[in-house]
Amino acid sequence: MLANALPNDIDTLKRMLVSRDETIAKLVAEIARLKRWQYGRSSERVSELMDQLQLALGDLPETADESLPVAGSSDALPTQPSNNVTILRRKPRAFPTHLPRETIVHAPTACGCAHCGGQLRTLGEDVSETLDYVPGYFKVHRHVRPKLACRACSHIEQVPAPSRPITRGMADAGLLAQVVVAKYADHTPLYRQAQIYRRAGVQLERATLGAWVRESSRLLEPLSNALGRYVRQADKIHTDDTPVPVLDPGRGKTRTGRLWTYVRDDRPAGSRAPPAVWYQYSPDRKSERPQKHLQGFSGILQADAYSGYGALYRGGQIVEAGCWAHARRKFYDLFKHEPSPIAQEALARIGALYAIERDIRGCAVPLRQSVRQRQAAPLLTSLKEWLEQVLVTVSAKSELAKAIKYTLGHWAALTRYCDDGRIEIDNNTAERSIRPLVLGRRNYLFAGADSGGHSAAVIYSLISTARLNDVEPFAYLRAVFERIADHPINQIEKLLPWRLDLQNENLPKAA
Repeated sequence: MLANALPNDIDTLKRMLVSRDETIAKLVAEIARLKRWQYGRSSERVSELMDQLQLALGDLPETADESLPVAGSSDALPTQPSNNVTILRRKPRAFPTHLPRETIVHAPTACGCAHCGGQLRTLGEDVSETLDYVPGYFKVHRHVRPKLACRACSHIEQVPAPSRPITRGMADAGLLAQVVVAKYADHTPLYRQAQIYRRAGVQLERATLGAWVRESSRLLEPLSNALGRYVRQADKIHTDDTPVPVLDPGRGKTRTGRLWTYVRDDRPAGSRAPPAVWYQYSPDRKSERPQKHLQGFSGILQADAYSGYGALYRGGQIVEAGCWAHARRKFYDLFKHEPSPIAQEALARIGALYAIERDIRGCAVPLRQSVRQRQAAPLLTSLKEWLEQVLVTVSAKSELAKAIKYTLGHWAALTRYCDDGRIEIDNNTAERSIRPLVLGRRNYLFAGADSGGHSAAVIYSLISTARLNDVEPFAYLRAVFERIADHPINQIEKLLPWRLDLQNENLPKAA
């Protein structure tokens, strides 16, 4: 703005200056928050702020470790070991028994004694093991089907050709499992896989690998649909979404699609029901997308404050549950940018709520509910009163006021967990399921089309669910590909990770 365009009124100039300072502070805080998201640590544990939070929490009781003398003090522990200390030898490392072993015998070349020339006899042996690595190798299955002819009637007998995962395809179950697991579990794009396979002497074009991924998704889609039905049968679902760049050839750039996650995991509430995660792809983030995905669901939906979920709550069949991690993160960003006593105390009060949750994790629903009503409810009441008092003392346009308004504006959803032991304090269950999608997005950058996003949702669903159930994804998908082509569609649920016969398949645990 030019100097001659400024008003001459001093009060107006003061208001303009204050407004500009608030805008600058807001932009600086936003830049700092984005830098932390890109370069900072992902952990936001309250323990990292313990030194600062002591100001709000008061002096903490001294632990047993803190009561020990420290180095350099006059009563420090002696450095010399006492006579009754037993020095333990390191136990030899034992490698897993399922690994193949190649025995190499290092025997003397001479048959006679080097000293007297007498005959040598076996006395014993010393065995030691070292761990070696052989790059992944390919194996060719030669399917030989002999033709047998009857001499009496000239009838020709031959066993039918075995089914293949992909009709007339050259990829066997193990190779298909390797390609999709490398892409969606190990985040290795197809062009890098082609380079890896070329080093092993096998030429597999990127287009061929892409076709295998599409066909694998088509095979696994009924299994993913069964997974979705299982997730929607739960009393509570965690949900979140993340952007996925999708190639848009007509415009010469990418557009933004969405991958939605729906997680059923009630293990923190003492449930033994198998956990599962179900992903869905959509080309946009319209509110009709989650409505379509959750059609027929009735229960608790734990999510962030995205307004698109609002239509789900209007009918009354779906109950909203909030996420304290989102509310806490707003105060955390403020504290990291410019430490303030108000943000510090907010973190301390929210941290006290999380401390209660750590003690009741894995307990039964009635116990969780009673503990929360007895311990967390007074803390929540005090927190709300304190936030309302602070709100009138800070600038209405400040980031601190926005954080307080967000918390108070969603108070009913944020505190609903206190009256229902099935609900979690936050939506971190869904956010953890988003993490593999973000890692993959950083490597393969974008999806080639909407069909690629749909394929990713199908395969991510099965891989992530296998991991939640401690099943190794490659071994699981190999077992599925070996039988899904001939498996009855009305019994597809038997191929879910927790229903497959793990003992007969001898599947290892998930990494």
